[in-house]
Amino acid sequence: MSRRVVITGLGAVTPLGLSAQESWESLLAGKSGAGEITQFDASAFAVRIACELPGFDVEQFIDKREARKMDPCTHYGVAASQMAWKDAGFEDGGYDADRAGVLIGSGVGGIHTVEEQHTVFMEKGPRRISPFFIPMMIADMPSGAVSIDLGLKGPNFASVSACASGAHAVGVAFHTVRRGDADVMVAGGAEAAICPMAVGGFANMKAISARNDEPERASRPFDAERDGFVLGEGAGIVVLEELEHAKARGAHIVAEIVGFGATSDAFHITAPAPGGEGAARAMKEAMRDAGLVPGDIDYINAHGTSTPLNDKYETAAVKSVFGDHAAELAVSSTKSMTGHLLGAAGGVELIFTALTLESSVIPPTINYDTPDPECDLDYVPNQARETQVTAALSNSFGFGGHNAVLAARRFEG
Repeated sequence: MSRRVVITGLGAVTPLGLSAQESWESLLAGKSGAGEITQFDASAFAVRIACELPGFDVEQFIDKREARKMDPCTHYGVAASQMAWKDAGFEDGGYDADRAGVLIGSGVGGIHTVEEQHTVFMEKGPRRISPFFIPMMIADMPSGAVSIDLGLKGPNFASVSACASGAHAVGVAFHTVRRGDADVMVAGGAEAAICPMAVGGFANMKAISARNDEPERASRPFDAERDGFVLGEGAGIVVLEELEHAKARGAHIVAEIVGFGATSDAFHITAPAPGGEGAARAMKEAMRDAGLVPGDIDYINAHGTSTPLNDKYETAAVKSVFGDHAAELAVSSTKSMTGHLLGAAGGVELIFTALTLESSVIPPTINYDTPDPECDLDYVPNQARETQVTAALSNSFGFGGHNAVLAARRFEG
């Protein structure tokens, strides 16, 4: 019999707040985290808006000297993991370090460091490149740094699958605990890609919104006037724990993870497969893994990027999987408020899904003003909704055709 896996700790730094709870409260209030870019002079860029972190201070989490050896991506991952670990009640022990691991995904890793050190190389030559350049920029370093910081000696690696990275990390960590390879896993995603090269690249491929004059209204998933996502940054980390292990120490259980589905579109490097075919198979696989049927699902935290093709094809995928039940589902995109955190999105959105299950409040899709005939589901427009949610899916899809779907259930004992 498979072991049951529950969420016992939440940690997040997002454009909506510097904790999971603060982010959740902003989400339910319908607050947008978007604004003008302040991290660099974006005046020459086609896109000048993003969802930045509000006043993050790395020295609250990491010694100043050590922080200098890390990319902001790692800063965010360590900060969110410390909060999740504390929230789980593990600060004073209650676990075997050899059976506690870390799996944190990142889509682009230390891109700030790559950009900065390339400038050093071009201006000052190869001998001035930082000796910390390699460990600062590689995408596994958030996971490695958290393992060191918390002293966890179990499975420790990273997932890299673009915007599905965080969801893949949680899904693999869930299976790791379920099959008995660990009792506790710290899992999620971290990303820090608001820098000139990333913003310029996304802007030139027409992936991000150019609604520079009204940033708070730029991310508008499923709306007919959507024109791209808004780039976000941060981290979302959960502590996954085997149920009996959690019960033995009296842990607070937020929700239960029950399934994970992963598929590939095998279609295009950036565009989703027509009709959301790969996404549909991932949702089906997550439910199969969970032992659920379409009628069991009450809510989907959609990938919902606010790009024309993604939202159209995700809607088509939901309708193909759920049939008549699709009309009864609540489907919302929290990216309407956080922006798109790329590799961190799956971790952050699982946290929101777990809190939806625990609180019976569904976060809204804000900026939903003009219905799109090809996006005709219940997107919980503009206001949070109180309603019982027993089982939910969290969708994450990434460039390269990567699809990852997590299935979670309200914990009933």
